[in-house]
Amino acid sequence: MQTVGIIPARYDSVRFPGKPLVDIGGKTMIQRVYERASEAKELDLVVVATDDARIQEAVQAFGGRVVMTRRDHLSGTDRVAEAALNYSKAELIMNIQGDEPYIFPEQINQLVRFIREKPSLEIATMAKQITDTGLIQNPNVVKVVTSTDAQALYFSRSPIPYQRDSKVSAIYRKHIGLYIYRATALQRITALAPHPLEEAEKLEQLRWLANGLKIGITETNLESIAIDHPEDLARLDKFIDRL
Repeated sequence: MQTVGIIPARYDSVRFPGKPLVDIGGKTMIQRVYERASEAKELDLVVVATDDARIQEAVQAFGGRVVMTRRDHLSGTDRVAEAALNYSKAELIMNIQGDEPYIFPEQINQLVRFIREKPSLEIATMAKQITDTGLIQNPNVVKVVTSTDAQALYFSRSPIPYQRDSKVSAIYRKHIGLYIYRATALQRITALAPHPLEEAEKLEQLRWLANGLKIGITETNLESIAIDHPEDLARLDKFIDRL
């Protein structure tokens, strides 16, 4: 069963233009992500999917694999799906965030093994338990609730579950945005029309749930740092010290 990790990377980010090429300790961010992902033993291949010649040249310069895609993709998922068409033998495709320069290879391995052990799942992702009230209430932190068989029931920017009874200790889980798909499911979800739940919460995984796809959730205690804005770079030193 071939497993391919694909890193979607675009230059024209609204919040941080040129982000994949920003220098982090002498290497571009995209090289950092690529090298960390390549340490994951459960991946057969790692490839960057981009629409920009500057990113293509940077990846080729450090010896990485790169696939050029269309410029009009609305999401990283769509870009990953197009790139995946180049790997017809792949049964599993992982979407690796291109803005986490110190992603944990062990998380990648864990997620691959998780979906391999559960043939009924079409998609799998991760969650981390949180107790910080600020994170629970923060709409930028996506929460997920699961069934007894580790399948996602719902994702939300709101605190879920709602704790009506203060005597009951609710468990809150933060969604970690690392996805793995069965190749057939990936092509299917990119053909689905947007769903009202997705449009309300601005979460594309709700489109998948609403259309009956099974999304498995595996728990992790690890969390890498995502670079969304230039000022996030200042937090990297403290993060690296904890590695």
